[in-house]
Amino acid sequence: MKLVYFAWVRERVGMAEEQVDLPADVERVGDLLDWLKGRGEEFASAFEHADVIRVALDHQHEPDRDAPLAGVREVALFPPMTGG
Repeated sequence: MKLVYFAWVRERVGMAEEQVDLPADVERVGDLLDWLKGRGEEFASAFEHADVIRVALDHQHEPDRDAPLAGVREVALFPPMTGG
C-alpha cells in the first residue's frame, strides 16, 4: 500500500510517501493511524493527535475511522487545512 503524507505530517515523518506492507491486524483506517503512531518518534509526533488527521482512500476523502482498507491502493494523510 502506498502512503502519502502532506503538510506538517510530511515534515514530521520526514518523507512525502512510502510503500508499506501492513500487518494483518491493520484492517481499518483507525488501525492504520494507531499502527503509524508506533513506528518511531517521528511518527508518534505526526500522529499524536490522530483525530485531526484527514484521510483519503484512493483519492476519496474518508471521514469514517472504521472504513476498511481492503483493496485500497493509496492512503493520503494530511492535517486540517484552512482556505483563504
